Amino acid sequence: MIRYKQFTLDNGLKVFVHEDFSTPMAAVNILYNVGSRDEDEERTGFAHLFEHLMFGGSQNIPNYDIPVQTVGGENNAFTSPDITNYYITLPADNVETAFWLESDRMLSLSFDPNVLEVQRKVVIEEFKQRYLNQPYGDMWLKLRPLAYQAHPYRWATIGKDIEHIERATMDDVQDFFFRFYRPNNALMVVAGAVTFEQVKVLAEKWFGDIPAGPSYVRNLPKEPQQFEARHIETSASVPLDSLIKVFHMPGRYEEGFYAADLLSDVLGRGKSSRLYQKLLKEKALFNSISASITSSLDPGLMMIKGNLNPGVSLEDADFAVQEILQEMAEFGATHEEVTKVKNQSEASLAFSEVELLNRAMNLAFAANAGNVDWANQDAEIIRNLTVDDIHAAAKNILRPENASTLYYRAESKQESLV
Repeated sequence: MIRYKQFTLDNGLKVFVHEDFSTPMAAVNILYNVGSRDEDEERTGFAHLFEHLMFGGSQNIPNYDIPVQTVGGENNAFTSPDITNYYITLPADNVETAFWLESDRMLSLSFDPNVLEVQRKVVIEEFKQRYLNQPYGDMWLKLRPLAYQAHPYRWATIGKDIEHIERATMDDVQDFFFRFYRPNNALMVVAGAVTFEQVKVLAEKWFGDIPAGPSYVRNLPKEPQQFEARHIETSASVPLDSLIKVFHMPGRYEEGFYAADLLSDVLGRGKSSRLYQKLLKEKALFNSISASITSSLDPGLMMIKGNLNPGVSLEDADFAVQEILQEMAEFGATHEEVTKVKNQSEASLAFSEVELLNRAMNLAFAANAGNVDWANQDAEIIRNLTVDDIHAAAKNILRPENASTLYYRAESKQESLV
């Protein structure tokens, strides 16, 4: 149970406080309600670009990292299709430093053209290194527009086309900032050796005068149900042929999410999973195989990915996978399998909440999704799931017509030189 208290400033900034005096540390988490799904299709990658720009200096603080390190703290951030999240952990005695830093860059970035050019180059290089020059790195760049036809999840967080970042102007950057990086489009969680009253005073002092922006009402196109299997092929200089299949599934806080999550665990979590046991140990078709989920707020994807052993055709491997999925959809998982993955999931959840920062993030994610109390309901939902729930998820999700499949073929050295 993550206990919390909350209040809202006049400018719309929601603040949640989790008191924990068993540690001398504090975590300050600022979540902005903007991700790559909120971008213009012709200007993608901006949410991720802003993750970088926010460390490039603000109105009164030219270097963000030095004050954090001076007081013994650490900071980082990440962007997803749904949110952009910034966090600082530091000794609780120095927590006001985090308020000072975060409020100044929420008030206004420096909008220094040199900073934009530097961070633009960083993002372009990241795009090349992580997505173009890494084995299988472009997998999601190909899978997303295959699986999603209408919803903006069809482009990756890095962006749809790196040219969008290359063409970004300072006017584009300022428009994005003042649209999304406003207190009424953000929430803050402060956790650790702090009191509720202390946080109220500091929040009002440092954030109270920041003007609110226009209300952002998200109105995204819904992805229509998929009624026909989709398939593409690609090739590159990668070590092994790879089979990737994705299936539409419920969003993170929607009914049926955890049944789908546990279904993916039964199929491909660890060496005792079905796919591993049957297709790697028994038949030796795969060198590696696993199943995972995207955990997005809007309906997401369950992914099965396996690298094939040399000499195995993608067609044969795909057929073998589909046989197991059909068996799961028809007969479901066993009580032993469901009990095992439920125990694993509950243990992972409990272990994650040992970390102060994880508790702060869990509160932030749930609050942003619509109900902060969801942060305390996951364990009970998992505990109450039954074999029948997993079977229902399998029948609904693992339908052949709900699948988008990528055959990623390994080019020979001679082919890659042509």
